[in-house]
Amino acid sequence: MGFDKFCSLDSSDPFWDWNRTWYTSDPDLTQCFQNTVLVWLPCLYLWICAPIYFIYLRSHDQGYICMSHLNKAKTAVGFLLWIICWSDVFYSFWERSHGSSVPAPVHLVSPTLLGLTMLLAIMLIQYERMKGVQSSGVMLIYWLLALLCATVTFRSKIFQALDQVSLEYTTFYTYYALLLIALFLSCLTDQPPLFSQSVKDSNPCPEPGASFLSRITFWWTTGMMVTGYRRPLEEKDLWSLNPEDRSHRVVPQLVQCWNTECQKQKMLYSPKKVPHSENQEGQVEESEILILRPPKKTKEPSLLWALCFTFGPYFFISCIYKLIQDVLMFVGPEILRLLIQFVNDSSAPSWHGYFYTALLFVCTSVQSLVLQKYFHVCFVSGMRLRTAIVGAVYRKALVISSASRRTSTVGEIVNLMSVDAQRFMDLITYINMIWSAPLQVVLALYFLWQNLGPSVLAGVAVMVLMVPVNAVIAMKTKAYQVAQMKSKDNRIKLMNEMLNGIKVLKLYAWELAFKDKVSEIRESELRVLKKAAYLAAVSTFTWVCAPFLVALSTFTVYILIDEQNVLDAQKAFVSLALFNILRFPLNMLPMVISSMVQVCVPPLLIVLNCVYDLEGSLVAVVGHVGSGKSSLLSALLGEMDKLEGTVIVKVNALGVNLSGGQKQRVSLARAVYCDRAVYLLDDPLSAVDAHVGKHIFDHVIGPQGLLKDKTRVLVTHGLSYLPQANLILVMMKGEITEMGSYQQLMATEGAFAEFLRTYAAVDKPDNSGEEHVTLRYSLADMDWGGTRLPDFSEWLCFCISSSPGVSSVSKQSDKADKELSKKAKNREMGKLTEADKASTGQVKLSVFWAYLKAIGVLLSFISLLLFLAHHLVSLFSNYWLSLWTDDPVVNGTQPNRLMRLGVYGALGLSQGVAIFGYSLSMSIGGVLASRYLHQSMLYDVLRSPMSFFERTPSGNLVNRFAKEMDTIDTVIPSIIKMFLGSMFNVMGSCVIILIATPLVAIIIPFLGLLYFFVQRFYVASSRQLKRLESVSRSPIYTHFNETLLGTSVIRAFGEQERFIHESDQRVDHNQRAYYPSIVANRWLAIRLEFVGNCIVSFAALFAVISRESLSPGIMGLSISYALQLTTSLTWLVRMSSDVETNIVAVEKVKEYGDTEKEPSTLSPGWPTNGCIDIRNFGLRYRHDLDLAIRNINISINGGEKVGIVGRTGAGKSSLTLGLFRIIEAAEGHIFIDGVDIAKLGLHDLRSRITIIPQDPVLFSGSLRMNLDPFDSYTDEEVWRALEFSHLKTFVSSLPKSLSHDCSEGGENLSVGQRQLLCLARALLRKTKVLVLDEATAAVDMETDNLIQSTIRSQFEDCTVLTIAHRLNTIMDYTRVLVLENGEMAEFDSPSNLIAQRGAFYKMAKDAGLV
Repeated sequence: MGFDKFCSLDSSDPFWDWNRTWYTSDPDLTQCFQNTVLVWLPCLYLWICAPIYFIYLRSHDQGYICMSHLNKAKTAVGFLLWIICWSDVFYSFWERSHGSSVPAPVHLVSPTLLGLTMLLAIMLIQYERMKGVQSSGVMLIYWLLALLCATVTFRSKIFQALDQVSLEYTTFYTYYALLLIALFLSCLTDQPPLFSQSVKDSNPCPEPGASFLSRITFWWTTGMMVTGYRRPLEEKDLWSLNPEDRSHRVVPQLVQCWNTECQKQKMLYSPKKVPHSENQEGQVEESEILILRPPKKTKEPSLLWALCFTFGPYFFISCIYKLIQDVLMFVGPEILRLLIQFVNDSSAPSWHGYFYTALLFVCTSVQSLVLQKYFHVCFVSGMRLRTAIVGAVYRKALVISSASRRTSTVGEIVNLMSVDAQRFMDLITYINMIWSAPLQVVLALYFLWQNLGPSVLAGVAVMVLMVPVNAVIAMKTKAYQVAQMKSKDNRIKLMNEMLNGIKVLKLYAWELAFKDKVSEIRESELRVLKKAAYLAAVSTFTWVCAPFLVALSTFTVYILIDEQNVLDAQKAFVSLALFNILRFPLNMLPMVISSMVQVCVPPLLIVLNCVYDLEGSLVAVVGHVGSGKSSLLSALLGEMDKLEGTVIVKVNALGVNLSGGQKQRVSLARAVYCDRAVYLLDDPLSAVDAHVGKHIFDHVIGPQGLLKDKTRVLVTHGLSYLPQANLILVMMKGEITEMGSYQQLMATEGAFAEFLRTYAAVDKPDNSGEEHVTLRYSLADMDWGGTRLPDFSEWLCFCISSSPGVSSVSKQSDKADKELSKKAKNREMGKLTEADKASTGQVKLSVFWAYLKAIGVLLSFISLLLFLAHHLVSLFSNYWLSLWTDDPVVNGTQPNRLMRLGVYGALGLSQGVAIFGYSLSMSIGGVLASRYLHQSMLYDVLRSPMSFFERTPSGNLVNRFAKEMDTIDTVIPSIIKMFLGSMFNVMGSCVIILIATPLVAIIIPFLGLLYFFVQRFYVASSRQLKRLESVSRSPIYTHFNETLLGTSVIRAFGEQERFIHESDQRVDHNQRAYYPSIVANRWLAIRLEFVGNCIVSFAALFAVISRESLSPGIMGLSISYALQLTTSLTWLVRMSSDVETNIVAVEKVKEYGDTEKEPSTLSPGWPTNGCIDIRNFGLRYRHDLDLAIRNINISINGGEKVGIVGRTGAGKSSLTLGLFRIIEAAEGHIFIDGVDIAKLGLHDLRSRITIIPQDPVLFSGSLRMNLDPFDSYTDEEVWRALEFSHLKTFVSSLPKSLSHDCSEGGENLSVGQRQLLCLARALLRKTKVLVLDEATAAVDMETDNLIQSTIRSQFEDCTVLTIAHRLNTIMDYTRVLVLENGEMAEFDSPSNLIAQRGAFYKMAKDAGLV
């Protein structure tokens, strides 16, 4: 053979010799093998890796590292190694020329190859330094490989050297020592590159600077784990995100790929060009994703392809890891086969056993490292994917047109962001199973066929039959999931509306009606959950029984087809180990496929167009309620061709701490501050009194105001402003009926002139008595023409304090400055609302007990018993199998085999029954707990006082009802099931291993302790990280929710970039807590799998030591259990931690049970007269604020009509809040008909008095539901109420009349129509006390008059309290209460007050009434 000649010229040195290497008690490799394979192997590795590694480094430049001592040392060692290799080459040449014998070619070839490889290594070390690599995996593996190969040679050389010494030996020992040093140096990490990001960061992620070993074992995480163990982790402990995981890096990549995908489809199909919403440069808007399905005609651009292009290259690495792991998975059963063979063969040398044990340990350890690396890549990909999708959906939400926006509710879009992005993330972890599962199945079947021959087909048949069963279950589960999601969407949508309109619900005492509506949706959701629970029970049954049925059928066929077939330990346990491997891919495949189907949602494109033209002037828009004034502005705002500058609009903000008028002025200030070319003003003067309104018009909007040079489109009901307008548009039924200047319209004698003549008398301006209002800043200061723009806070103070009546606000103007300035992000706002807090420390046992009680104690106990029974039977059936395999063979067959088979089958059957029982009881228990916890939370939240809702952001509440309830519905039951399963598995495995090899008892306590410490370390950190992650998740959705509600404002102000940046910040902030929790999982898994691998190796080692006394059956049983132990151990900690982190949901749901509640005691049919007696009354919005109103003492007789007037912020609305006990009195009492309202049940109080509130709130649902949610009135009564509220003609004209669907918040009705609906509600209830809170502010004069006449006629015998800005509406009232700065200034009849010439007289004068 040529190879032998290559090693020695006389062929005395063979390449391989079995007798020297295997069949001997003192093994050694041949000299030829050592000089070729062991030298070439590391060289080959480096030469193959080098080109790929060079390309990788070129594209991933991290910066430049200066020459350090470490680098110099590495280079020097490499250089010395190179010299040694060449000295060997020269020695061969010298031998050839001087020696008598010519050396074999191998002595020349191998050192030359080695020398060249060392040169390559030195080059790589330097190139890595130039590209900023701090620690190299490629080089570490090379040095390790070289050292391992040299160690074998080193051992042989030691034995030979005892006989002879030569130069070769000396160079080899030096070579070996240098390899050791090189390996040690490559374990160390170099300094960071110049200008690296981590230097500037306050808390950089330690990962980029960690050494290769630290990276593969996740040792770099230990610092955070230690901190988390010592004290609960806080936000400041979280690392910064790595640059490649941040939104600003990830989102644009996806957006770019998506745009390319869209362009490609356009070029392919070139349909008519769709006008995109283009930005200034004319590029396509950043992203368009996932909200509407486009028509089916053309092929849609695929989001999946875009995602593949974006994240594919990085994700591909995980495929390589998965492939290695799949192959290594089959090493365990193979080594088990060899070990059983070794125990059976008493002539085998004992080193074989130790060799197998060592091999088992190495393979399982490598498998663990590779698997964890695989998961890490998957989870990081998933995390980036979620960031990208959330970012893209957010950007889409900012450009989506209002028409498209109406096709999906806020709830649905938020769900898209929260739930569906999560789905993508979960799928990434398992998507590799698409190709990995078939590969595992093929490999398993190959090994099984080797083991049992054709009878394997019986088992395969059972498995194949199981696949459709599993597939059907998976499809059904998905269908139920979709149904449940639908109910959940509806429930969250309703909850969202309820929380936004909670004040109205409380004022009308409608909480119970809405609670029933939510409960109804919830019940349908629970019905689906229950079906899903039954399915889950069936699925658990098939999952656990499948391997058993497969084994049973295979063994049955195997022993029945031929009497000579003996089931020995090797056949039985190797097959069992392989069947266990098979179980996972066969169950995963249908799940992955259905998940993929679910995720493949086609994306959308949305477009609108319309043109409108405006030139710079003041345009007034007038018309009746519902004539389309606001719609005109929306049209202008959304789709107007911009002539120059940018367009701006004013929309009211949600601000719980400002009065209605103050909110409007903050909005106006915001608009004016922006300094734009066009201003669209939607009735900005409706919520302020006449004096302030006039002031704002004169100084801001009017011909002499700050905006005099801008184009202003003003929707107004205030007739006094019309003469100063350049152009007036009169609208009716959505059309512009008249158009012209005031003089032109008066001259044409049309409807407008008619209308004016009727009402001008009541709204006549009178400038003679105008008082001069001192502004905080003179207008000259503001210098609009020049460059100086005033500070935003200055502007605010100017706008808010422009009425002397609001001194309370002026005093707080500094506070307002801070709150609204851009600098004060969360710190100041935190005072108004409470952020979601992360609880700390261990979850209290009371939380577990609360959950157990919610399930039912008896049901829990039954489940546990069934669980225990199943595991005991399972252990016994496998023990029975091991006894069977040890049965003696008589005449080539086992005599008791049929009896053994029968018992084995019976045990399996009883196991199945127990499984089904516990699965069912657990699942039903979960549904019962869900129902109970949701009902109690809903009840607790709805019974909380108004202050609770003002303090708690709606995002937190929605998060509780959505995310936390979802966890309780679906996650907790399955996690508890898995936790118990893995716990019993671990205990069972330990018992079996101890029975088989009692020696393991020495090791188990040590490993148990190690396990316990790792587990406690992990759980402490993981639990806290999960809490921090969940707390930082709420703000993403809160911000998204706010953005969706305010898209028009954001677009109008051109602030998209700022909001996108804010959203990205919040996502990154959330991922900062999520990333450490991924890494913590990997940290844990590697350490636990190490414990598991140790147990496996010790079980094998002690079995090898005591092989004389051990039967093959027991040994097979012990090791096949040990092989499963690693997975069970990891699962146990993961599950115990998941149980702790997820049970937090129960804690959070129970949290609102402890907040203060509104009292609810009952009272008889009251009030009869409607006499109101207010004594020394005062209230404050929160205990840490000043009194909002104080010292109010008035007595109102039944049937009196009382007007309440005062400047904006004087405390008018606060008084009504006190009357309805939305805010409880801080001092004094209110009596209605002699009953102290503080003693009454809130529901009774609010259902017996009626309010028409300032903000007309509607809920999505029918018109009829909005008027009468309890269905307590007949249709005739409803129609009568509509007739009196002047809505009958409008409602009759609707296609569905009373069943007309109102959209979320009543957006498809105008503000005036909504206000009239609120009047209709009041007419329906017809209580003795009626409160109108600026109820006519948003309607035109004519409608206002109609409303007033209705109130006079219909509520003749009722007590009416009216808060009014239009004084003409209350001039005929019995008495008027004037408030100033929260105190009573005057209280008398209007005529007396005018005669007194006090505050009321001034207001009447401003309004032109005197």
